[in-house]
Amino acid sequence: MAVETRTRGADGPTEGPASSDGDPSPPRGRWRFGRLAPRLVLALGGLLTALAVALLLACHINDRTIEESRGTAVAEVVENSYFRTVVRFNTDEGRVYVPPGGVLYPADLKEGQLVRVEFDTRNPDLVRVKDRNMSVALLPVGSATAVVWAVLLPTYWALRRTLSANPRRNE
Repeated sequence: MAVETRTRGADGPTEGPASSDGDPSPPRGRWRFGRLAPRLVLALGGLLTALAVALLLACHINDRTIEESRGTAVAEVVENSYFRTVVRFNTDEGRVYVPPGGVLYPADLKEGQLVRVEFDTRNPDLVRVKDRNMSVALLPVGSATAVVWAVLLPTYWALRRTLSANPRRNE
């Protein structure tokens, strides 16, 4: 004969048989989170992948904008930090520009170095190192996305496995 228990869970009163060791079943709120957790992991992976694709799309748009109205110059690397590399260059009209956002694709640049740059003549704040384009961003963005999925897919699998090992009881 099964022992019936009446408990008050997180979502209100629940009824159900007690487990064989006398513990009542977990509150319904935990089951909902347990069922939702694998989906949240996939949603997080999808969001991070969408951000990576958006980053590559932004790189492509910047490159296309520069190609539409390209100017070239020799620039001096003024500052090189982890977050940006600032350059100073003269346009064909003789104006000196120091783009506040720095230069696009600044890998391997050092302070004081002279480097050829391409810029948008309509907006000289948009400047990139000559002969570099969005393909430079493919490897780091692709690698980061692969690492994200290398972590999230086993997490998803483990959560699904845990969920299938403890199937939800009909109440």
